[in-house]
Amino acid sequence: MTFSRVLLKLSGEALGSPQNGHGIDPDAVQLVARQVARVAELGVEIALVCGGGNILRGAEFSRIGGDRASADHMGMLATVINGIALSEAIESQGVDTRLMSAIDIRQVAEPFTRRRALSHLDQGRVVVLAAGTGNPFFTTDTAAALRAAELRCEVLLKATKVDGVYSADPRKDPKAVRLETLTYMDVLSRGLAVMDGTAITLCMEKSLPVIVFDFFSEGNIERVVKGERLGTTIRA
Repeated sequence: MTFSRVLLKLSGEALGSPQNGHGIDPDAVQLVARQVARVAELGVEIALVCGGGNILRGAEFSRIGGDRASADHMGMLATVINGIALSEAIESQGVDTRLMSAIDIRQVAEPFTRRRALSHLDQGRVVVLAAGTGNPFFTTDTAAALRAAELRCEVLLKATKVDGVYSADPRKDPKAVRLETLTYMDVLSRGLAVMDGTAITLCMEKSLPVIVFDFFSEGNIERVVKGERLGTTIRA
């Protein structure tokens, strides 16, 4: 096994309707749960961060007149809803999970503490991390980078709908080519829409590699953790 502890970053849209990415689609949730459970059964320790864009994006909501900080807190609550759905679905596959939240919502999730999260990972539980960093103005990409560093993960796996990072939007430019490797500075200087700049900078400071890959071809996460070259690797 190439990796023994990973952080998987999912967009909220991964759980949404296939038509528009909105809401929570049970089949999409089960697709995620099956793949995560299979990797956990291989003995790989997994922490998971999910966005909330299938329910509400704080940045977008604030543009129609809402206060940005309040809108971001609404987005954090959306990630808690997704976290509950993921935790239940993964448990239905026979794998223990713990839902941990960066905001205090003890009726449905444990408060996030680094030591408790590390203990859960050591015991083979999938740790689902909700509510981002707990602070407004930070994306769930940044939360994923932060938690990966805190939990000593070996890699950040960025699950997407495409098979890596391209030189241009492949839907608009037929000459776009997939880039197998990039440096952190490549991403920042070229303005590639992989993760936000804060997340990439944090990964660069911690020498945390990022693998961007197509999560929706079932079995791909297993291939990645076993060392198969998929998607795009971002590193120093």
